[in-house]
Amino acid sequence: MDYAEVAPPLNLMLPEVQTSPVVFSSAHSGADYSADFLAATRLEPPALRRSEDFSVDRLFAAAPQYGAPLLKAAFPRAYCDANREPWELDPSMFEDALPPWVNTRSPRIGAGLGTIPRVVASGEAIYARKLRFAEAEDRIRRCWEPYHAALGGLIEQTVAQFGVCLLIDCHSMPSGTGTSSPDFVLGDAHGTACGAYLVERTEDCLRRLGYSVRRNDPYAGGYVTRQYGRPRNGVHALQIEIARGLYMDERRIEPHAGFARLQRDVTDLIAFMTRESFVVSQRGLKRPD
Repeated sequence: MDYAEVAPPLNLMLPEVQTSPVVFSSAHSGADYSADFLAATRLEPPALRRSEDFSVDRLFAAAPQYGAPLLKAAFPRAYCDANREPWELDPSMFEDALPPWVNTRSPRIGAGLGTIPRVVASGEAIYARKLRFAEAEDRIRRCWEPYHAALGGLIEQTVAQFGVCLLIDCHSMPSGTGTSSPDFVLGDAHGTACGAYLVERTEDCLRRLGYSVRRNDPYAGGYVTRQYGRPRNGVHALQIEIARGLYMDERRIEPHAGFARLQRDVTDLIAFMTRESFVVSQRGLKRPD
């Protein structure tokens, strides 16, 4: 592979000055499909793109204006999934044996959704041939590792500056068909990854904006939320899932008329969270009186 032809693995949007202990990340909104990847897949681009968190990075694009960095993976989720363990691989995908230290038995692998996915979100197989382990290793070294090096660095710098960090892991979810399907799902790994007060206040803000909200059902938080959320160490992580029907045509994979309104509301949420978490940081991670 010609590395010069590979798109940069991530985009980092920084504020002029970080004034809030909040970091936003979007691991699944990447849409840079290399020619080599497209040649290797048996699927057309529209099928691959249904695995994306389409335009979630655009919904949260105002974060730097409110003093918070926004990290985005440029590589697509179907190519390498940064919201998985680094070596979570399905052995059935490979023509050669995997090293013994690779995790080959997680539930995500069984679903075909490891670090190098076997299927897209609709369940269709991505590849017509088996891969070599060296191909997976190359993607993980060039994509997964830089993403997490950047994210870990942002969290470390934020804690050093403010004594605390609130990581917002930004995602989208397929819209449900029932009347009880929520607009947003907040995932805090069932209370282990984020302080309850921050989750409560985020939910309150979304409800005031007119949205229905559910917690941890069906998305309690993936690798990023569970790996970095350590409230006892001053790092809180909250996953936010947004129903795609609010802002996009899910079949055509393009924004619809609701995008502008949702983007304004997400900007209001960003403004609220950057203020709220700052108050919490100044009060030593305790609920304000």
